[in-house]
Amino acid sequence: MARMHTRKRGKSGSKQPLRDGKPSWVTQSSSEIEQLVVKLKKEGMTKSKIGMILRDQYGIPKVKDMTGKRISSVLEANSITDQMPEDIIALMRKAVNLSKHLISNPKDLKNKRGLQLIEAKIKRLADYYKRNNKLPRNWTYSIDKAELLVK
Repeated sequence: MARMHTRKRGKSGSKQPLRDGKPSWVTQSSSEIEQLVVKLKKEGMTKSKIGMILRDQYGIPKVKDMTGKRISSVLEANSITDQMPEDIIALMRKAVNLSKHLISNPKDLKNKRGLQLIEAKIKRLADYYKRNNKLPRNWTYSIDKAELLVK
């Protein structure tokens, strides 16, 4: 979905190296890593932030390589789940900030178009999450609801 609204092609960029198993520098066991993930989530971190903290502070490149489970699977096994998916909340936060900008700058047509594109992404993601039962079927997006959820 990253390049849907641009004329760019491809997905160039750095790729993670292929790795068979656990790297030699990681000293934690899989159960310790799972406990770290649960502890960080209870502190209020998002899944992506948990992954960055484990990478930067603990030297754990990928939770899946160490434990065999993704961060979301570890959290589900410990019955810690979010009400809404993280990516749709990030898009709603972006839409709320952009709508506040457009209130004070109503002639900013480029950002008005940007807001339309962000809202289209939110609606597509919401359809996907409704199909996969991560959002209720009657959930609808509106900028007013988004302001309440993001705060």
